[in-house]
Amino acid sequence: MDFKEVVSKRRSTRRYTGKPVEVERLRSAMELALKAPSSKNTRSTRLMAVTDLKRVHALGALRDWGSSLLEEAGAAIVVLGDEEASPMWQTNASIMATVLQLALVNEGLASCWVHVGDYLTLKDDPTSKRSEDYVKEVLPEIPADYRVWCVISIGYADYTPKPLPDYEGPERLLFVE
Repeated sequence: MDFKEVVSKRRSTRRYTGKPVEVERLRSAMELALKAPSSKNTRSTRLMAVTDLKRVHALGALRDWGSSLLEEAGAAIVVLGDEEASPMWQTNASIMATVLQLALVNEGLASCWVHVGDYLTLKDDPTSKRSEDYVKEVLPEIPADYRVWCVISIGYADYTPKPLPDYEGPERLLFVE
């Protein structure tokens, strides 16, 4: 698949067949994602693949909105950042998560970004636990000094998403000549 095709095929997929995802495909996509740029080449981002479907599906409760799609996913990758390695760890993690999603398309997989950051598990309850703490409970293997930036749901789509529409007009592309 050429780059234009990969970019065009990348869509946020929220419905999966439930079929487990092969570790080889995950490893290939993760290895490509490791080539993502980072601020001052700090390489502050880490990736953790989760193929234990019980835990992948448990991650679906990390928030009470926008994360239930993990309950059908065939795998997940947790994007972690080392805030001691770089004050830009969140930006670095975002860049790597984006490259990862493109690499997953190249592997024939569908995905969707589920943001963790500083969200609460219950958006309308300020006393609820932080989503990051919930993820670390489900995955105690996450090193204590790493922060959880997002979880990428991964699987085989149970539908074909519509192509993205063309951009709206010239106001989205600016040129200074």
